[in-house]
Amino acid sequence: MNEQLPYYQDKLAYEIDSWDLREALSKGEKVIVIDARSTGAYEKEHIPQAVSLPHRQMNAETTKHLDRNALIVTYCDGIGCNASTKGALNMTQLGFRVKELMGGLDWWKRDGYPTAGSANTPAERGTEGCGCANE
Repeated sequence: MNEQLPYYQDKLAYEIDSWDLREALSKGEKVIVIDARSTGAYEKEHIPQAVSLPHRQMNAETTKHLDRNALIVTYCDGIGCNASTKGALNMTQLGFRVKELMGGLDWWKRDGYPTAGSANTPAERGTEGCGCANE
């Protein structure tokens, strides 16, 4: 067996890109998208179907209402932020099936998908950084 095979299988098992996420959402698949950044960053701009659950607030109590049969997809600003990784780790430790959105909100927008929130311009978005340390 090619020794690279497990690496690429794992990569696809643990990550999702914006196109695949958009397809899953449009097909009505059981997916819960979680914005793992601060609440303030979420309010400024987020993926429309996403729920705000900052990674520091993820615990058995704050996640008890989530469907355990759904795929959880965590995201943050992008490759310069690790809130999505921290969120994916937390949700996995809580027993959920999790994937991390590659490129986060940045790559979601680069692919031309809409966002929601009070500010959708890069200049306004940048005032809080990735929102990792704000809560």
